[in-house]
Amino acid sequence: MTPPGRRRATIHDVAAEAGVSRGTVSRLLNGTSYVSSEAREAIERAIAKVGYVQNTAARNLVTQRSRAVGFVVHEPHELFLDDPNIGAILLGANEVVSEADFQLVVLVLDSERDSQRVADYLRGGFVDGAVLVSARQHDTIAGAVERLGLPAVFIGHPPGHPAIPYVGIDNRSAACAVTRRLLDTGRRTVAMVASALDRDSGADRLAGFRDALGERFDPRLVVDHPLYSYASGLEGARELLRREPGIDGIVAASDAVAAGVLEALRQAGRAVPDDVGVVGFDDSAWALRCVPALSTVRQPARLMGRRAAEMVLAQVQGAETRPGGTLLDTEVVWRASA
Repeated sequence: MTPPGRRRATIHDVAAEAGVSRGTVSRLLNGTSYVSSEAREAIERAIAKVGYVQNTAARNLVTQRSRAVGFVVHEPHELFLDDPNIGAILLGANEVVSEADFQLVVLVLDSERDSQRVADYLRGGFVDGAVLVSARQHDTIAGAVERLGLPAVFIGHPPGHPAIPYVGIDNRSAACAVTRRLLDTGRRTVAMVASALDRDSGADRLAGFRDALGERFDPRLVVDHPLYSYASGLEGARELLRREPGIDGIVAASDAVAAGVLEALRQAGRAVPDDVGVVGFDDSAWALRCVPALSTVRQPARLMGRRAAEMVLAQVQGAETRPGGTLLDTEVVWRASA
């Protein structure tokens, strides 16, 4: 902030100090055309000397750009704060956006009212593009983004919006792999606490679990909860034990869910892994907090955030939007819980 009584430095002051025209200063600040290295150095020295701070709002009016990217998360507020996977995706996206001198704007949707408010915000031109996290089938925001033609990328690939590219993982194959690894330890009665079946990640993880079991799949040994949360795992495991006390293996749809499963088993007096083997999904901070440490699927959450942001910025710069997307590699990480 300019101190009281002191005039704020202007672009004219910069030009006079640097010995160049106002237009040359403007071209450098707005990035609209080439400026020689000598002029650039003189202008940068002048900016530092006179204390010039660019009026971003005015620049945006000229360039028709906000230089901001929305990070839109469709989750309850408390889950957004508690989910290390979302946090890692956000950090990865922010790294790329910051490197490009853009600002990341976080928008969290917890209700239909939030969806309408955020849709209006996106229509207002306050962001140049968006990374969409945790989108559901027939998602209101995804539909609004599609109609606006706003540069955007999904984390994951929800059905119904083929025009928006995505970056994600093969949740189905990864869930199948970790379930098979659990079965290879000799477990015979294996259940699943599924979550988030209204989005591609949850539905695909359940499909992978079913693939691994084949003819042994028993729908009675699957419970589902709407969120990837500790509470979902706690309640889900309790329900599974009521249905079948002899369960000796549980696949959890996420590491947070698995942490709740472990607590339910502890309360029931079931030892892990001696009585029941437990596996999760994500290899998030939850996995190492758990006792015993959690066997899980490692997905590159931070890299997904980076790739998504890179794809959005490429679209903002005029790159052609191609349908489809990119799937990143995962691996099963085996620890003490199974």
